[in-house]
Amino acid sequence: MQVSSRPTLSWLCSQVDVPPVELKDPGPQATVESGERHQNENPEGEAGAAAASANYQLPGPFSSLDSSIEILKKKAQELIENINESRQKDHALMTNFRDSLKMKVTDLTEKLEERMYQVYSHHSKIIQERLQEFTQKMAKISLLEMELKQVCHTVETVYKDLCVQSEVPTSEEQSYKDGDC
Repeated sequence: MQVSSRPTLSWLCSQVDVPPVELKDPGPQATVESGERHQNENPEGEAGAAAASANYQLPGPFSSLDSSIEILKKKAQELIENINESRQKDHALMTNFRDSLKMKVTDLTEKLEERMYQVYSHHSKIIQERLQEFTQKMAKISLLEMELKQVCHTVETVYKDLCVQSEVPTSEEQSYKDGDC
């Protein structure tokens, strides 16, 4: 009747602090006295007598005590079995809860991953559009820079031409310098 995962009655008794119960025989003192003297002198005899009395059904008022003890043992064993069954149910419940929780967490994780990839995709599109705009603007800036360099070169050339011409006097300037006004 004992299962390895179930506590036994002796284990339960070792776990619960119960005072020992002494059974005394109210029978004639004369026959018991000599036996008691013998047992008190020999402690090993007490253990043997206790073992013998456990296997021996006492007649009379002790038979009801023995039946009460047996009933208590059976009830204790039933309680232990009920506790073990309850623990097994709790274990099964926790296992089902853990499995259910794992499934829900897995489902939520998959949904979160899917949502993350959607956000990544959306952001990638925005970044790609902005990079394309940036590339176009940079190309336009490069073109404007080249045009500006050409304008600067043209202005430089015109300035140089003006400077060279200002060194060579024109005919009016020559006549002005030569002539008396």
